[in-house]
Parts: sequence; structure tokens; C-alpha cells
Amino acid sequence: MPDPAQSKSAAQPFPHLKEEAAAPRPLTLLAVVTPIVGWLVPGGGHFLHRRWGRGALLAASVTSMFGMGLLMQGKVYSANFGDILDMLGFVGDLGAGGLYLLTRALDWGHGSINLATADYGTKFIIVAGLLNVISAVDAYDIAIGKKA
Repeated sequence: MPDPAQSKSAAQPFPHLKEEAAAPRPLTLLAVVTPIVGWLVPGGGHFLHRRWGRGALLAASVTSMFGMGLLMQGKVYSANFGDILDMLGFVGDLGAGGLYLLTRALDWGHGSINLATADYGTKFIIVAGLLNVISAVDAYDIAIGKKA
């Protein structure tokens, strides 16, 4: 006679995974502050939750990608509502948060894209901003309890 516990685990493809996610926590001040800090300072949202390793890895990744993009003479987009590609580049750059604000304040990133490396640099800067946004959203998910 088959064991009912075995038949139940055989019916589930991944029995080690929980069926129900933990109930999200109510909105707190930390849940509001975390994505803002995570956007302004790469990895900052994870540092607030004492996730030192992940925060350091994200900070190093975003900062080095942004820095390499600037060193390759990549263009940092400013607000431009005329061309759709410039708008998308601006949104990607703006995602870098404090790095973008610092770059605009110091008037860096005006490289003209004449070389292939400058084009790659522009893409590095945009991807650094997008990675920073994903990092801030991940920190928010930790803050509200969606992610352990």
C-alpha cells in the first residue's frame, strides 16, 4: 500500500518549496526610505537591511560600470523630450541616482560618440542605472517582506 506522504510529494514537482508566500508586512517608514536610499546610493537599500555582502556587490557593480562608462567617454543623457531614444537613455541614466546627479553637477559625460568605445561607454552608463533600479526594487521587496 503506498504511503500518502509519498504520493503527495510525487504530485508536487517541487515539494521543498513553500506553497504560500509570507504575508507582506504593513507599509513602514523603512519601506518608504529603503528604495529612495537604494536609488540614491548604489547598494544603500541593502545596507539598511544589513545585507552587507549583497550591498557591497551591488555598489561595486553599479559604481564600476558607471565609472567605466565615463572613462570610455560615454554620453550621459539629459532631459530631452524630442527624441524617443534620448528619452529612454535619460531614464536609464537617471536610474543611477546619486551617480547621475553627481555627474550632471560636475558636468561630466559630454563625450561625442565618435568611437566604438564611447558607444559602449554610453551603454555601460545606462545599464548601471537600470541595475541600480533593480537593486532598489529588490531592497524594497526585502523591506515589505516579499523576499526573505
